[in-house]
Amino acid sequence: MNRDLDKLLPYPFERLARLKAGVTPPADLAHIALSIGEPKHAPPAFVLETLRDAMAGFGSYPTTVGTPELRAACGRWLERRFGFAPQSIGAAQVLPVNGTREALFAIAQAVVDRSKARDGAPLVAMPNPFYQIYEGAALLAGAEPFFIDTRAEDGFLPDLDAVPASVWDRCQLLYLCNPGNPAGAVMDLALLQRVLTLAERHDFVVAADECYADIYPDESAPPPSLLSAALALGDTAFRRCLVFHSLSKRSSLPGLRSGFVAGDAQLLERFLLYRTYHGCSMPLPVQQASIAAWSDDAHARDNRALYREKFARVLPILAPHLDVQAPAGGFYLWPHTGRDDETFVRELYARKNVTVVPGSYLARDAGGGNPGAGRVRISLVAGVDECVEAAHRIADLMQGR
Repeated sequence: MNRDLDKLLPYPFERLARLKAGVTPPADLAHIALSIGEPKHAPPAFVLETLRDAMAGFGSYPTTVGTPELRAACGRWLERRFGFAPQSIGAAQVLPVNGTREALFAIAQAVVDRSKARDGAPLVAMPNPFYQIYEGAALLAGAEPFFIDTRAEDGFLPDLDAVPASVWDRCQLLYLCNPGNPAGAVMDLALLQRVLTLAERHDFVVAADECYADIYPDESAPPPSLLSAALALGDTAFRRCLVFHSLSKRSSLPGLRSGFVAGDAQLLERFLLYRTYHGCSMPLPVQQASIAAWSDDAHARDNRALYREKFARVLPILAPHLDVQAPAGGFYLWPHTGRDDETFVRELYARKNVTVVPGSYLARDAGGGNPGAGRVRISLVAGVDECVEAAHRIADLMQGR
């Protein structure tokens, strides 16, 4: 077996299950799960109808590159969403994937070149806290993860200046998450341009996980893309840039397992070769449903409105008891509890039958302490009434009731 498998740490939800083991919550309180970032909003009916109408497509093998219609729908969505010029995203700059999770893992396997490592193993850099796939992908690609802490004093944004030049020299891949998971911080255009300047200077690829990019509070100020930064620098080829998008969050379709990666055509050509052998083509009915979803923006606006309502109703309940702020993007809250995060999560489950995730499970101690310690991630994915009820239970716990 691959010895690098032994380097993988238990997944956060495996650790959470162990933390809750042996605890019996109150039987008179229905369980409210705010741990996993799995949207519970109703999927768009027109997408499900398209999927049903396309069922005959399961009788044919799909191609890994996807249909021209799907790649065009993804490209046109990028142009609408980020204000790019029409036809600025070509067919060779888009590749369908089965959700961002598998693609974010796979890209490290395709990008990392162990033969070009300098002064030790290749480095894959990532924000800290982080989506755990980044770390696992780095380890199984034979690379060493490098964690860039994101703390409250820095607006939960990666402190690029804290990374030595020697680290950037060894870096082959940088993962970003914008808006961030778990804090919901948004990297602005200037910061994204700084990232691209570093990538050019030190020759590494940037993989921007933008799966929360269509969930934001202000319709007049949507978060930018890494591709926006490239175009602002005059780079229409998106050199060293890859962005990952998904219908899971935007369209409340986590089970569809549909997304795409876009950017540097030369990188995507090699990534397509990898994926052809990996055997991860998207079924034709899923492609048809995805075309329908990427071609419609109204349902995404309705989705954002639901999240806005939840934040507007939940934050006033929690704010008197927790150090909590509304995020600039995404659907998570990242409050500081004022106590040990594992103890808080276990007690919340034991006394109030609400499940959230200890912040320390989502981060690593990279030498300056675990930046998730004392915090919890609250996923406002349940219905409005359930989220409000959970907020009241958390407030009661903080008041000792």
